[in-house]
Amino acid sequence: MLDRISLTHFRNHSATELTGTARFNLLVGENGAGKTNVLEAISLLSPGRGLRRAPLAEIVQHNSTDGFGVGASLSALNDSDPVRLATYSESQQPGRRKVRINGAEATATALGEWLALTWLTPAMDGLFTGPAADRRRFVDRMALALDPAHAVHAARYEGALRERNRLLSDDRPPESAWLDAIEAQMVEHGGRLIAGRAALVETLMARIAHMPSEPFARPALTYAPGGADNAEALSQALFDGRQRDRSAQRTLVGPHRDELEVVHAAKRVAAAQSSTGEQKAMLVAITLAHAALAAQGRTGLLLLDEVAAHLDPLRRAALFDQLEASGAQVWMTGTEIAPFDSIADRAAVWRVTGGQVDRL
Repeated sequence: MLDRISLTHFRNHSATELTGTARFNLLVGENGAGKTNVLEAISLLSPGRGLRRAPLAEIVQHNSTDGFGVGASLSALNDSDPVRLATYSESQQPGRRKVRINGAEATATALGEWLALTWLTPAMDGLFTGPAADRRRFVDRMALALDPAHAVHAARYEGALRERNRLLSDDRPPESAWLDAIEAQMVEHGGRLIAGRAALVETLMARIAHMPSEPFARPALTYAPGGADNAEALSQALFDGRQRDRSAQRTLVGPHRDELEVVHAAKRVAAAQSSTGEQKAMLVAITLAHAALAAQGRTGLLLLDEVAAHLDPLRRAALFDQLEASGAQVWMTGTEIAPFDSIADRAAVWRVTGGQVDRL
């Protein structure tokens, strides 16, 4: 469980500390008060770019001459001494995120060895109807919580892909040796990316199969590779497609073309064609299933931004029951306390006002 969470020069929080946390933690306040900023800060205690995917310079408090800082103490599962996790930036290098674990420098990937984070925000409401790139990022974030190295493979594949596309769009024909070298990188990391995504979807579906079909609509997930479903096939497809890709001036096959297909299992209707309420219910079901998977062997955290207020009382009660059973530490936001009445007596509650946080 996370406790002694501190935010320094983080968006509208000059110096915020949250102590005495619980399994359920509620952040209540008006829109724009800084509730989601607290969730975003916590999300940065994991590999990746956090729940808003914001540039680091945007995170630093306006008019601050220093970088931002986020820290927290993690109670270890084996009852050993708490682990202090911290991530921060410095004014001299505002675009570089640094990490410390128990005071020692570490990589962002190392944070994933301690925490498994899952989140659901209003920005994700259009996931099923938006571009495929959004669903790929969604899959990668979930895979990252299960395997912190997934982020490394994703970043290196994207880097190699950009370089291949640059060569393909150059006025001069690319040399075969250059393409060989770049494609070798794409195959190495793209193959791991494909395997990680496929394993995630398979594992998620096995978990979802054991979930009740009500009150949250049960989704059926299918991983659809972008033309190659393993490293060997990707290698051959890249080689065979050089002339075609040269004409298109971009790479037309690979995991950057993957798709996550989601269907309302009971109705056999694509999620994109389901009602807004059904889409939200399927998102909640996926989030709960993933949180249960990700927390195995590590401390699990669930960050739910403005989720409870948009559910009817039946689904809200079911959500709280499943969150209780998940074993994860849960952080939720809302403009008022009323939607949380059934759990308020066993929750830590804070009022957030203009970047100030007060315990209720």
